[in-house]
Amino acid sequence: MKITDYKVLLASNSPRREELLRGIDIDFEIKVLPDIDESYPTNLPNEEVAEYVALKKANSYTNRLKEDELMITADTVVLLDNKIYGKPTNKEEAKEMLQNLSGKTHRVISGVCLTSTAKQTSFSVASDVEFSTLTKQEIEYYINRYAPFDKAGSYGVQEWIGYIGVKHIRGSYFNIMGLPIQRLYRELLSF
Repeated sequence: MKITDYKVLLASNSPRREELLRGIDIDFEIKVLPDIDESYPTNLPNEEVAEYVALKKANSYTNRLKEDELMITADTVVLLDNKIYGKPTNKEEAKEMLQNLSGKTHRVISGVCLTSTAKQTSFSVASDVEFSTLTKQEIEYYINRYAPFDKAGSYGVQEWIGYIGVKHIRGSYFNIMGLPIQRLYRELLSF
């Protein structure tokens, strides 16, 4: 089957992932199940967490897929000093995350899983992001204005904080947004 032979489904509420997938001109629908467990074993290496969670999300849909459907699931984590920074639960946690990322280089890893009734494949992509030193005022402004509570590491690179704070990126910019779209495109073509 070619990718055009599949009905592509994106299992994500992320407007950024939707925007990126639309950017490669593939028709798709959004299909999201509520309350999917995104936990992972504590002994799992941090570099493997995003792909593990993307696979776990995919497996929640397996028995719901039709023969002509292809499901895309994804997860993104931010790593600094061997610690995972997920989505903040409140303003204080968001502030603490951004203060920790300030003036340092961190790694963003997105895991992606492609699933059909016939097969499944997954991969992850890493990008390194160097932040300049952020002031308390900049962090407060960003959190109050952009409410980054749905973003790993408490920030969106495509938002104000990315414009004023990101000094250097090594790797895929789109991966930092939450979907390594170039790699996903290649994987879809070979699926």
